[in-house]
Amino acid sequence: MNAADESWDILQQFLPSDLDESARTHGAFRRARGEITSAEVLLRLLLLHVAGGLSLEQAALRARENKLVNISAVGLFKRLRSSGPWLVWLTEQLVKTLSKDWDDTLWKGRAIRVLDATDIEEPGPTGTDWRLHYSLRLPHLSCDFLQLTDVHGGETLKRLPVEKGDIVLCDRGYSHRQGVAQVLDQDADIVVRLNSGAFPLEDKQGESLDLLKLVKPLKIGQIGEWPVWFEQAGQRYPLRLCVLRKSKVAAARAQRKAEKKARKKGHQVRPETLKLAAFVLVLTSLPPSWRAALILELYRARWQVELAFKRLKQLLAAGHVPKTTDASSLAWLQAKILTALLIEHMIHAGRFFSPWGYRLSRGAAMASLQGGPG
Repeated sequence: MNAADESWDILQQFLPSDLDESARTHGAFRRARGEITSAEVLLRLLLLHVAGGLSLEQAALRARENKLVNISAVGLFKRLRSSGPWLVWLTEQLVKTLSKDWDDTLWKGRAIRVLDATDIEEPGPTGTDWRLHYSLRLPHLSCDFLQLTDVHGGETLKRLPVEKGDIVLCDRGYSHRQGVAQVLDQDADIVVRLNSGAFPLEDKQGESLDLLKLVKPLKIGQIGEWPVWFEQAGQRYPLRLCVLRKSKVAAARAQRKAEKKARKKGHQVRPETLKLAAFVLVLTSLPPSWRAALILELYRARWQVELAFKRLKQLLAAGHVPKTTDASSLAWLQAKILTALLIEHMIHAGRFFSPWGYRLSRGAAMASLQGGPG
């Protein structure tokens, strides 16, 4: 057994046991064809391309060198394109083991979509800078939207095709009135971190809201909520502002971050911005039956997947991005997400390090109990 095979045996412990059956069910592996004799070989081939940051040609060559499979770059591309639904299913299985405390009943069966974006620079002298805009559904982190632009393509909710009943969850980079209005016009709901400088709020009478005066009475750990309005294209939209006051340590950290960001851009941070950094301010269109604590907990779910996002972004920075937005691009991104979650599983397992470097399967452990000296 070579090192690659041994590493795969360890990695395979984190994957579902019924790879062949699931691959057939989701259309990735209908029958043994050529040298791809199993779903395991197919997944190893896909990860060689996607997780390894190799081009299709490089991945096909590496697969032949490692005696994994003899396949052309075109053949690999076709396999990737048909594997998207299977990769989504595999991702969901991994998330289930990482998010056992996720309670779907809290969110009333609504579709929760986290919108984010990241910059990508392809490797090599001909590398191109891209910005990838993508939406992941919680809790299973399946990618349901992506769009590639150049690095000048801004973060905006206007890119996202929204359906009635969606709950769109995003950070303050998407805190713009036009995009939020577009989500609301589609009978969907929004949960977005407030960027006070870019999103002016009004009271019921249409007067500008003094945010600092509003939230200042809150004590550390206390939650408050207020009805607010904003205007876009001559129309007023109602929202709720849900606020939590941070601890002194968290507030100081946020204020230092705001000052550093301002210095980097060559200007001074506003005193009001520094004071507001002591609070978590979240806007939502969800009704009052969704209490403020639940809204803040839902926004916190964005941070629960932030580690996966960060790992995903690190992986994205070392890959050749498909130049289209068809099934192959979605499958490519889904394989990146799957890789990020595998890394998350290995880190979790590493907290309980064993001297031999991997955990025993349940079957092996039972065999050791039943097959001892007699």
